[in-house]
Amino acid sequence: MATSIQNLVPPFFCYKSSFPSLSSPIAIFQRGRSRNARKMLRVCRAMVEKTVQGASSTFAKDMERLSAKESLLLAFKDAGGFEALVTGRTTDVQCIDVNERIIGLERLNPTPRPTTCPNLEGRWNFEWFGVGSPVLVLAKFLFGRIPSTLANLSKLDVLIKDGCGTATAQFKLLNSIENKFIISTKYNVEGPLRMKEEYVEGAFESPKVNQEAVPEQLRGAFGQAFNTVQQIPFPIRDAVSSGMKVPLGGTFQRLILISYLDDEILIVRNTAGEPEVLTRLEAVPDPEKITEYES
Repeated sequence: MATSIQNLVPPFFCYKSSFPSLSSPIAIFQRGRSRNARKMLRVCRAMVEKTVQGASSTFAKDMERLSAKESLLLAFKDAGGFEALVTGRTTDVQCIDVNERIIGLERLNPTPRPTTCPNLEGRWNFEWFGVGSPVLVLAKFLFGRIPSTLANLSKLDVLIKDGCGTATAQFKLLNSIENKFIISTKYNVEGPLRMKEEYVEGAFESPKVNQEAVPEQLRGAFGQAFNTVQQIPFPIRDAVSSGMKVPLGGTFQRLILISYLDDEILIVRNTAGEPEVLTRLEAVPDPEKITEYES
């Protein structure tokens, strides 16, 4: 009986398990597939985390940039605005506060190559400029020693299009005679940040008189002057009414760096490092191809 049982049950070492051996090809394949699955899972998790972190970082930087822009515009207002800057009524504390906020915004510049960016084109309004800026030099030359009740520079903007600029200074005499001084410039791209600005021509437009704004005590003299002008021969009067142009080609040029540009604010620095801050007046034009600079 014992012999028959032994014949029915195979020896232990001959028993085959239903599980594959750890060294069998099937086990090796299963371990490799498991490792690959875990690796893919880690890669997918890392990609998701990177995407979430990237979106969060971009949103945080956009909010920081928006806050810096609002802070800068508020500093302009606290400093007295354009009129106080032109007439020299800004204090040292106000100037250093504005410059500090300008630097804070420049480090958040979203445009790595502003000189060839379509956002550069459009009409911009001057909000701030340094002591050595030609804008301030011109303003002080024209109005620095004249009381603001007699003459004042009310606005200054520039139109940039197709590598050319047209700067327009609007000023009033006796709060009734409106006039414009226009400077035509040409821009040459010299790098991703650097440009050369050349002044081509200056022009005084014929003045426009708001008769209702003329002071009562000056209306008699104004009427006499107007009648005198009407008696001037037509060719001369026509030449005067079309304005006076002054060629500036080759007499003045400067190098500038664009340190910040987005669709709302433009910051330019001259060779002395003095900033000029401009805000956009018109919508961004349709993007057009701009010639790249040659190194």
